Amino acid sequence: MNQISWSFTHYFHILKTCIAERNLLTGKSLYTLYIKSLVRPSTYLSNYFILLYSECGRLSAARKAFDATLDPDVFSFNFIIAAYAKESQVRVAHQLFDQIPKPDLVSYNTLISAYADRGDTVPAVNLFVRMRGVGFDMDGFTLSAVITAACDDIALISQLHSVALGGGFDSYVSVNNALITYYSKNGYLDEAKRIFYGIDEIRDEVTWNSMILAYGQNHEGSKALALYQEMVRSQLRVDMFTLASVLTAFTSLEDLSGGHQFHAHLVKTGFHQNPHVGNGLIDLYSKCQVGMLECRKVFQEITDPDSAIWNNMISRYSQNDELSEEALDCFKQMQLAGHRPDDGGFVGVISACSNFSSPSQGKQIHSLAIKSDIPLNQISVNNALIAMYSKCGNLQDARKVFDKMPVHNTLSLNSIIAGYAQSRRWAELLILFEGILEKTNITPTGITFISVLSACAHTEKVDEGKKYFEMMNEKFGIVPKAQHFICMIDLLGRAGKLEEAERLIKTMPFNPGFVGWTALLDACRIHGNMELAIEAANECVRLEPSKSTPYVILSNIYADAGRWEDVVAVRKLMRDKWVKKKPACSWIEV
Repeated sequence: MNQISWSFTHYFHILKTCIAERNLLTGKSLYTLYIKSLVRPSTYLSNYFILLYSECGRLSAARKAFDATLDPDVFSFNFIIAAYAKESQVRVAHQLFDQIPKPDLVSYNTLISAYADRGDTVPAVNLFVRMRGVGFDMDGFTLSAVITAACDDIALISQLHSVALGGGFDSYVSVNNALITYYSKNGYLDEAKRIFYGIDEIRDEVTWNSMILAYGQNHEGSKALALYQEMVRSQLRVDMFTLASVLTAFTSLEDLSGGHQFHAHLVKTGFHQNPHVGNGLIDLYSKCQVGMLECRKVFQEITDPDSAIWNNMISRYSQNDELSEEALDCFKQMQLAGHRPDDGGFVGVISACSNFSSPSQGKQIHSLAIKSDIPLNQISVNNALIAMYSKCGNLQDARKVFDKMPVHNTLSLNSIIAGYAQSRRWAELLILFEGILEKTNITPTGITFISVLSACAHTEKVDEGKKYFEMMNEKFGIVPKAQHFICMIDLLGRAGKLEEAERLIKTMPFNPGFVGWTALLDACRIHGNMELAIEAANECVRLEPSKSTPYVILSNIYADAGRWEDVVAVRKLMRDKWVKKKPACSWIEV
């Protein structure tokens, strides 16, 4: 190659062709000529080598090309920032962004989009505000990226929609597509429909795909399929995103027969090997409870599985307690295949560790998460860690994770509260809950109050229990359900207020069921109320005649009272009805 006389035009044309075709081998040869100064060096050419390595997935080589650039300009920085963003290394991308003497609109758009792809709302919005503050005019790409970053913040999405309308950005198809996507994801389907049917002139294939998906996600699968048929009749290009959206429609309808037919169509067209389409098939078969064997077959047909489909398989395995080992193995296989775990992968495998109560495996995964590029404030990963440590009985580490979190949500609260409940540290649970109510804006849910009322029952704090029970509706608008009433029955019963408990169980707006009457029966055992115990036991037997619990409790009550003939009668009744007490069991990790 050295003997060939190169003109700059010829050299640059070959370089651009290498980038377009991702021809790494020829590109490396061109770079060798470049660094040996056989081609005159320039920032302009260096930028294209950064782009070449980035497009070929060679981040380290792209960084070396950037570092070797003698006088990097804003384009150099933009290319390398995009390279790091592409590999989800947003922290490094932001560090490079901060080194740009004068960032341009592309710099801001690239970094905002990187945060948006990760669902990091706060840093994306901060960048947007900073950009506006230094006088940059946004474009449609800026606005669509910020809308994407808004995720589930519907108030922010509505504000950005107003900005789009006021600034004329509603003429950008990318902005409309983002609005359709995120309105529908948050359940505002009517708003998404209003946008879709109001932009007839500027719709593209992505717009159609977004609306088909919107119908499917909001349980209107029939309308999604009708829109798909209209799209086909209009001779618009159908791609993998269209087909995945159609699969979402079949999933929402739980139409396994239609899904199987569509799967056959995908096999004929070769789209069944696409990871995005494969993801849709796995969701369909999981929702229709076909079983993981079918999901595994779909996965094995994917020619080049991406991180999303690996995460989906890990998640599906982790949802079945008996397949938790497979989830862990799938996580390891994903890493061997060269994929770095993201928050979705970590959440799935941490949940699997929770299922088989493996603290050693859980700690290893926690260490890997810390060493990864996942931000320490990734709330979903931290929530999964809290749940895992709590389920493994390691409340100390669960609390450490909770306390170090810069931001909490309702799931964080429920996870740590459930951890204290599982460890039966009732008094500490109430102290924690009261502190959270005083110091944070986290809104508890009905699930939270079940644990709180249970804590009040076990500590016999009747007044506090009544206060929290009334607080549910009065302060948080949570209508008490059957489980909350059962907790109150348990609370009153444990505290010896049996008449009040009996009055509540007979006047509550729900059927107390077996659990409610069992709670009252157990309270009668504690406080020796024979008459009420017999009534409660009869109700339990009527509701669940094969359960041994009411027989055993009533037998114990008779034994405590010295009524041995009644004890014999109860045990004979159990034998006659073939009711057997199941032996307890436990297991540990060794």
